[in-house]
Amino acid sequence: MPPRAPGGIALVPGLIHYPAYLDRAAQERLAREVAALVAASPLYTPRMPRTGKPFSVRMSNGGSLGWVSDAGGYRYQPHHPETGAPWPPIPATALAAWEALGAYPAPPEACLVNLYDATARMGLHQDRDEADLAAPVLSLSLGATALFRYGGLRRGDPTLSVRLRSGDALVMGGPARLIHHGIDRLLPDAPDLLGDAGGALGFPPPGTRCNLTLRRVNPPATTGDA
Repeated sequence: MPPRAPGGIALVPGLIHYPAYLDRAAQERLAREVAALVAASPLYTPRMPRTGKPFSVRMSNGGSLGWVSDAGGYRYQPHHPETGAPWPPIPATALAAWEALGAYPAPPEACLVNLYDATARMGLHQDRDEADLAAPVLSLSLGATALFRYGGLRRGDPTLSVRLRSGDALVMGGPARLIHHGIDRLLPDAPDLLGDAGGALGFPPPGTRCNLTLRRVNPPATTGDA
């Protein structure tokens, strides 16, 4: 499993980048785990609230709760919106990363899986659908490199960007827990540390990016797992 990391790069206070946190072996292990997750809980296309416009990414989830979006709004629920089945467990490699980097006394309840193809984007947004905003958000990247944009607490604040490569981890907590962030685009000409192994392993397909976002939804006291 990934070792406990001694430090990282503070992009802004609370937003910590861990380049190459997962080595090649750990990336391949996580890719196999995510392939099993999406086999049990198929990727689907979420839709925007009210308008019903489809996202450009496909999604699935692991954990006791999963984040979903449709014409009815954003929310967490315990089952897949199309199959009705419970979400599968969070991948073990992702849980180990949370334990090493999360600095939080309770485990994540949700692991959102986003699959980006070459045309997919994610506009600037805040992760604020959780009742427990004291817990950080942990992101793990597999596959193609992405240009990650981050700003401030207000949507109109100035933004900066950083490349997230396969194996990178990113922690968003403390004063950065509610900053606006998004994915501008994939960078197909940039080196992909996973290479073609994703295709051989079954996930992610070559030229795509998989992002795992681990979140704590409820304060520990409400579930008894402090």
